[in-house]
Amino acid sequence: MAVVLALVRAGNLAGAGEKLGLDGSTVFRSIGRIERGLAQRLFSRSRLGYAPLELALSLAEHAEQMETHLEQARSAVESLPESVSGTVRITSTDTILHGLIAPALRSLGALHPLLAYELHAGNELTSLTRRDADIAVRATKRPPQHLVGKHVGPIRMALFAAERGPAKRYEDVAAAHAVWIAPDDALPEHPSVIWRKRYFPKAVPRYRVSSILTVMELVAAGLGVGVLPVFLAQHRTDLVQLTDALDECQTELWLLTHPESRHLRRVSTVFRHLSDSLSL
Repeated sequence: MAVVLALVRAGNLAGAGEKLGLDGSTVFRSIGRIERGLAQRLFSRSRLGYAPLELALSLAEHAEQMETHLEQARSAVESLPESVSGTVRITSTDTILHGLIAPALRSLGALHPLLAYELHAGNELTSLTRRDADIAVRATKRPPQHLVGKHVGPIRMALFAAERGPAKRYEDVAAAHAVWIAPDDALPEHPSVIWRKRYFPKAVPRYRVSSILTVMELVAAGLGVGVLPVFLAQHRTDLVQLTDALDECQTELWLLTHPESRHLRRVSTVFRHLSDSLSL
C-alpha cells in the first residue's frame, strides 16, 4: 500500500523511491508483484511517468487514511512539546515564503528542533486534497470550502521604484517616463497585471518575469517600476513607494490545511505557530 501511495504521489519510479528510501528498480519490482497478485494493472505507463488507474487511486486513498490514523496514534503518545517531530510540507508563493513564512519558521526551529520542512514555492496551487502538501499559505479571496483555515489579513499592493532610480514620483510614471517590470504569462490574472492594463493600457513592460519576487529585485536594481506587495517591500531601504495601497489590487492571505491533517501533531504545531506569527 505504501508503494502504491508513493507512486501515485510522485508519478515516477525515482520520486516514489526517494519518498520510500528505495531505488527505482525496487519500486518497479514491488508494483509488478502487487499487480500480479491482484491480476490487474494499477498504473498506465508512458514516457511521462506512471498515471494511476482507478484501482490505484482507491488503494492510495485507503493508504492515506491508514497514514493519517498512524500519525494520530503517534501524536497521541507524545506528551512534551519538544517531542514533536516529522516533516511538514508547506506550499506558497515565493513572495509569501520569503517575506512571511521563513521568518516565522526561524523562531519555530528553536522550539521544535526535531521538525523538518519541505517548502514548495510556486504559483500553481499544490493540492492539499491529494496530500501533496500539509499546509498552504495562499493569496485568495475565496479559499476552497473543503479546506479549513484562518484568514490572516489583507495583502495590500502599491507601485514602487528604486530609491535611486529615475522615477521619483507617480507623476513620472503617469507621464510615461518610466520603464515597467511586470509578471509574465505565468501570472496572467495577477492583480498588478489587471491594474496596470486598466490604468496604463499603453504601457508595454520592458522586463517580464515569472515571479513577484523577481519583479521586486529588478525594481530595486533600478531597472524600472513595478507593483509589489507592501509587506514585502516596505522595509527595503533601496525601494520607494510611489502610491498609497491600490484598493483594486488588494487580496486576502489565508492559512489552509486539510480537515484530516489538522489533527496531526506535527501539522497542528506548525499551523498554530504560523497562525500566531504571520502578520501583514
